[in-house]
Amino acid sequence: MPSWRWAKGIWIMKKGKKKEKEAEKNPLHVEYGVLSNIRYMLKNIVRVDSHVLLLFLLGAVCAPFSQYLWGFLSKIVVDSITGQSAGERLVWIIGVFCAARLVTALLQTFYYNDRWWRFINIRMKMIQEKNLKIMRIDYEHLEDSDVMDCCQKAERAVSNNNSGLEGMIHEMADLLMNLSVAVAGFFILGVANPLLITLVLDFWYFNRISKADKEQVWDKLSTWWRKQRYMDNTATDFASAKDIRMFGLTGWLLQKYRDLMAERFEKQRTHERIWQRHKLFTVNTLILSQGLIYAWLIYSVVTGRMTLGSFTLYIASYNAFADAVWSVMRGGANLIARSREVDDYRSFMDFDGGDEDVGGIPVPVSADYEFTFRDVSFRYPKAERYALEHLDLTLKAGERLAVVGLNGAGKSTFIKLLLRLYEPTEGEIFLNGVNVKAYNKHSYYKLFAPAFQTVELFAFPLAENVSMQPPEETDCAKAEARLQDAGLSEKVAELPGGVNTQMLKVIYDDGVDLSGGERQKLALARALYKDAPIVVLDEPTAALDALAESRLYEDFDRLIGGKSAVYISHRLSSTRFCDRVAMFVDGKLAELGTHDTLMEQDGKYAEMFRIQAQYYVEEVQNHA
Repeated sequence: MPSWRWAKGIWIMKKGKKKEKEAEKNPLHVEYGVLSNIRYMLKNIVRVDSHVLLLFLLGAVCAPFSQYLWGFLSKIVVDSITGQSAGERLVWIIGVFCAARLVTALLQTFYYNDRWWRFINIRMKMIQEKNLKIMRIDYEHLEDSDVMDCCQKAERAVSNNNSGLEGMIHEMADLLMNLSVAVAGFFILGVANPLLITLVLDFWYFNRISKADKEQVWDKLSTWWRKQRYMDNTATDFASAKDIRMFGLTGWLLQKYRDLMAERFEKQRTHERIWQRHKLFTVNTLILSQGLIYAWLIYSVVTGRMTLGSFTLYIASYNAFADAVWSVMRGGANLIARSREVDDYRSFMDFDGGDEDVGGIPVPVSADYEFTFRDVSFRYPKAERYALEHLDLTLKAGERLAVVGLNGAGKSTFIKLLLRLYEPTEGEIFLNGVNVKAYNKHSYYKLFAPAFQTVELFAFPLAENVSMQPPEETDCAKAEARLQDAGLSEKVAELPGGVNTQMLKVIYDDGVDLSGGERQKLALARALYKDAPIVVLDEPTAALDALAESRLYEDFDRLIGGKSAVYISHRLSSTRFCDRVAMFVDGKLAELGTHDTLMEQDGKYAEMFRIQAQYYVEEVQNHA
C-alpha cells in the first residue's frame, strides 16, 4: 500500500474517533456542514421572504461600483494633470462619476435599511418554529438534560442579530458582496499578488481558532445558561420572594450567582486568549502582504513600467481588493462559525422528540373506554432504577380508581403514562384493545380532564384560565358555573371584573393572583369545564386540610356523574368512596382491591390508613 493511502487511512480513522468522542459529549449534536446549512438557510429565506434574494443580488452589483469608482476617477484626474490624457472632458467625466456614485449610494442605503428588518423577520419566524417544537416535544424529554442543553443551544442560535441563523444570513450577504468586489479587483489589478497566500493562511488559522472557541467556550456554556436563567427566575419570581426573605436566602443566592459569574468569567478569559493569538497572527500576515505589494508598485513607477495615474488606480484598487479579499476570507471563516451555530438549531429541530399533531389515528368515539397496562415499566432518562416496574392493571369504563402510596412510590409516573406524557420503557398500554401508540396524541389528550397538584396560572382572564381556550371559544357563563362547582364562587364575586378579571401582574398592572388553595380549586374547575370522558386528579387538593379535601373529592365525584375517574392522594381517607384502590410501593403495584378488602388483608394499605385515621379524627374533632 502506498504511504499516502496509509496516512489517509490513519487520518480518517482518527477523525472518526474524534467524531465518536464529540457524539458522546453531545449525543444530540449533528454536524451538517457549511454547504448543507447554506442550502437550509436559502430554503428558509425563499419560504419566508424570497425578496431577500433580490437584495443579495443588489448588494453584489452595487458593491464593486462603490469600491472602484473613485480609483478610476483618480487615475483620469492624475493623468490629466500630468498631461498624459486630455483634460477638456474632465469636468464632464467628474460629473458622470459623481452621478454614478450618487445612484450607487442611494441603492446601498435602500439595501442596508431593507435587509435589516427582512433578516429579523426570518429569524422571528424561525423562533416561532423553535417554540412550537418545544411545546410539541414529548413531555418526558423535558426532563432529559441532554435535550434541554440541545434546546438551550438552539435558543442561543436565534438569540440576536449577529449570531446563529440571522448571523449566517448576514454573512452570506456580506460574503457575496465582498466576493463580487474581489473578483472585480482581480481583473482590474491583473495580478495574483502575495496577499492571497497570506490571506489563505489567515483563513485557515481563523477557522481553527473559531472551532476551538466554540468547543472550549460556547458549547460548555449551554448548561451555564440554564443555571443562570434559573437563578434569575428564582431571584425575581414572586413565588420565591417570601422564602428568600423569611429564610435569609439573599446571601446564599448571591454567592451562588457569584460562583456562576466566576465560571462565566473563566470561559470569557479563555475566549479572549484564543482571539488574542489570532490577532497577533493577523497583524503579522497583513504587514507582510502590504510590504510586498507596495514594494512592487514603487519599483514599477521608478522603472517607468507604470504611470502615476495607474499607480493611483492600483493603490486605491489594491486597498479595496485587499479589504474585499480579506473580508471574503474572514467572512468565510465567520460563515463556518455561524454554520456551527446553525448546526445547534437544526440538531434540535431535527430531533425526533415526538409531535402530538403528527401521525396516528383519531380515537374513536365510544360510550366506554377501558385502559389496560400490560407488564409496563418506566425508567427516567439516565436513571439506573425503574420508577415503575412490571405494572399490570386495568382501568374499567366508569370506574373510580384511587391511586395511593408514599412520595416516590410511582403514583405520578403511572398517571403520566396513562395520559401519554410518558411512553413505557417496556410493556404496552391498550385502549379498548388497541395499543395507545396507534392513536394521534392530540386526539388522545382530548379523552382526559386532568387536575394536577402544581397548578399554573396564565396571564389570561380568569374565564380563559378555566376554559384553556382562546376568548372566542370561551363560554364565560359555563366557566363561572364550573368555578362555583369548584368552590370559588365567593372569590369570583369579589373580583373587580368577575370571570373577565385579568390574572397575574406579570403583564397587567391590575392583574390578580390566586392563593395555593384557590389555584387547586381552579384546577378542578378546568377539569369540570373540559367535560372529558376520563377525569384525572393528581393530588390537586394538597393545599387543603384532610377534611376539606375529603368533602371536595366527594362533591367533585358527584359532579362528574358516570365518568371514569382516577384519584391520586397521599391521604387514604379521601378516596374511600372509590370502586378500587391501587397501592403503590417502591414503583410496584403492591395491593389492589376495594377499601374494605384491603383493610381485611391487613397489609401496607391498612397500616397506613390506621396511622392517618388518627390525625383525621383529630381534625374532625377540631372542626366540631
